[in-house]
Amino acid sequence: MSLRMALIGMLAANGPASGYELTKLFDSSINRVWQAKHSQIYPELAKLVETGAAVVEDAGDGRGRKIYTVTQAGRDEVVRWLSADASPRSVRNETALRAFLIPVLDPREAASIMRAEAAQHAALLRDLTALKEAIAASQGSENPAFGAYALDLGIRSARLLRDWAGDTAIDLEKRASATN
Repeated sequence: MSLRMALIGMLAANGPASGYELTKLFDSSINRVWQAKHSQIYPELAKLVETGAAVVEDAGDGRGRKIYTVTQAGRDEVVRWLSADASPRSVRNETALRAFLIPVLDPREAASIMRAEAAQHAALLRDLTALKEAIAASQGSENPAFGAYALDLGIRSARLLRDWAGDTAIDLEKRASATN
């Protein structure tokens, strides 16, 4: 359901677009939080049209390019989805799974892996912070850019995970030293 909502929301926020334009927009923005491949986006666009959430028309450029536009029914659907009960959601989180399984390793090896995990989150934090600064430099501050709140969540999450992985590595190193 979330890919559907992501596509409807992007059409609602950015206006009519071709599948190619949506794929590029997806890659440069929402793909950081909800990943989808080109091969998943086009079938979902067809479903949006089939269910009345979007309409499609030929771009008229002779290349057979199609332009998708969100309908009022699509807008209503995304509003209902956003307004729905925010009960806990099932989330697959590879970092959390690694944290759960890390005691399987020798503490020294586990600490090394956690240092690498911290470095990975630090790199993501740098990338996201640079993206936020680039967006701020290109836009005014009167209205947040589409995705700005998700970007802020990503920055905060990357910072938290970087710090957590570093602290975990320190704890594992202490455990390794205590066993010698």
